Amino acid sequence: MRRAVVVVGSVNVDLVVAAPRLPRPGETVVGERLERHGGGKGANAAVAAARLGADVELVAAVGDDELGREALTELDAEGVGLGAVARLDGVPTGAALIVVDAAGENQIAVGAGANGALDGGRVEAALAPLLAEAAIVLISCEIPLDGIAAAAARARAAGLPVVLNPAPALPGLLDAAAAGALLTPNASEAAALSAEQDPEAAAGALSARTGAPVLVTLGADGVLLQTGAGEPPRRLPAAPVDRVVDTTGAGDTFNGALAAALAAGRGLVDAAAFAVAAAGHTVRDAGARAAMPRGDSLAP
Repeated sequence: MRRAVVVVGSVNVDLVVAAPRLPRPGETVVGERLERHGGGKGANAAVAAARLGADVELVAAVGDDELGREALTELDAEGVGLGAVARLDGVPTGAALIVVDAAGENQIAVGAGANGALDGGRVEAALAPLLAEAAIVLISCEIPLDGIAAAAARARAAGLPVVLNPAPALPGLLDAAAAGALLTPNASEAAALSAEQDPEAAAGALSARTGAPVLVTLGADGVLLQTGAGEPPRRLPAAPVDRVVDTTGAGDTFNGALAAALAAGRGLVDAAAFAVAAAGHTVRDAGARAAMPRGDSLAP
């Protein structure tokens, strides 16, 4: 049985400032500390899946610099396969500048760096030898649109399910890559992609467009599952969390856990509930990965 989760996406270094509140436009807010963590939506989802027992291969790009080497050392220690990660000369590793407020909400700006070089040609060449052992392909959107489209097309041609996390919700994404893909937007991304502000209406519109299920993540309210166009949506609640420190990696954990569970043969509803539970663990500590669950506590 093919069980590997192949993740196509970004690798970043996260620079995180803890501040009393998020700044308004043009405003400076002074935080009490600066921390550095491994990040990038692709890398974070890969770590989440690996911690939950999946065999994971990452298709990504980093700079041939200190930050890139440090990022790969961290990913290797997590058990993520790195044979398809490009190391690029003369290009910096991607970086994210993150502000986290006292309630754990965040504001993020990303400098793409080497992630911007993960184009269609590079993705096709890196992905091709991985597909024979893959059970599912998970794609994040902090890379060029043609790289996303190439990953989705190659996976579909190989008969593999695709999970597409539209964060950010890139213009043209639905036309380029989303046909047949299971979409996992948050509420704002779902609204941007569908022009529907209500999450249920957005999920229905997106499912009708893609011909596939849609999962709209709702933070503390869990997830909204639209199994198909015309079907009634289903809400899967999140368990209460005793403390919220940082929500930065919750969506990435959701996607990695979802892919791991689907690769292990779970049905969609069960996999989505599992992913909601995994995401709830992540918000309890600073950084995208620090509180990601491990091992048997949530193993699919």
